[in-house]
Amino acid sequence: MTKTQNASIRNDGDGKCAWPDFALWCQTLLQANQDDATSKPSYLAPALYVIATPIGHLGDLTLRALWALSQADAVFCEDTRVTGGLLHRLGIKKPLISCHDHNEEFRITDILRRLMAGERIALVSDAGTPLISDPGFRLVRACRENGFDVIALPGASAVLTALTCSGLPADHFMFVGFLPTKTAAQKTALKEVAGIDATLVFYESARRLSTTLGVMKTVFASNRRVVVARELTKLYEEIKAGTLGELADYYAERDAPKGEIVILVEAGESLSETPVLDLDDELRLALETMSVKDAAVTVAAKLGLKKKEVYARSLALTE
Repeated sequence: MTKTQNASIRNDGDGKCAWPDFALWCQTLLQANQDDATSKPSYLAPALYVIATPIGHLGDLTLRALWALSQADAVFCEDTRVTGGLLHRLGIKKPLISCHDHNEEFRITDILRRLMAGERIALVSDAGTPLISDPGFRLVRACRENGFDVIALPGASAVLTALTCSGLPADHFMFVGFLPTKTAAQKTALKEVAGIDATLVFYESARRLSTTLGVMKTVFASNRRVVVARELTKLYEEIKAGTLGELADYYAERDAPKGEIVILVEAGESLSETPVLDLDDELRLALETMSVKDAAVTVAAKLGLKKKEVYARSLALTE
């Protein structure tokens, strides 16, 4: 969980709801006298508990997650500082042990030993649901292969949060996650999913948003609908919808936004019906029968690009 929104009672100043102090609520729940409860909590059995944590707003932590974290013998997490901050706000003190991409294999032996000894182990990521573009699948597989229970405690997920408020079809969707950072590899990855009949969901860093949308515009049709969701559940949550051409131009003209980004692209048509070609391929094809100027005008209109940029590229290809 990064920079979790303060949940104290206040109006956000823009007409949004004023939220109660969820951190205080959680602490009060944990400190309540269980003897006075009409339904006493059950014993947390030894197992690996895969626990979703808030992606921004502390109030999205479930009661089940709160209880499991309070009862766990140890919490394995991506960054002990981030998870430590979360547990501090909840009034929970637990041993925190790092478990990330670089040491997951090493941690598996320790966790299996702990489970063998009857411990209750919690696995969390910095924000959202573990294993979704985060480490953990090797650990879960190892626990199952060794006969230990793995119990998922569902909750916040940037993928589903973005999808449900995007206005794009949610009956079929494909989570792609982060694209490669190099442009050529990005194009290859995008071409592989371009014709899938499902809403595509990507994660991206704020500093790369404009570049990635530009590459998407050249690979996908520029009139394909897209939604950019930023800072979900946080104070400055922002959701922008439009065509790839519109949003690529919008973010290209502005400084990189802040926060964590989810990009959603509407389903594409079958590749057999609409071949996906990049700018250079389109220009080379047009230049076989047209002048440089006519090819640039035709391709720019087809891909929804600026004529000046396409003309410059046409000249470069003919040199």
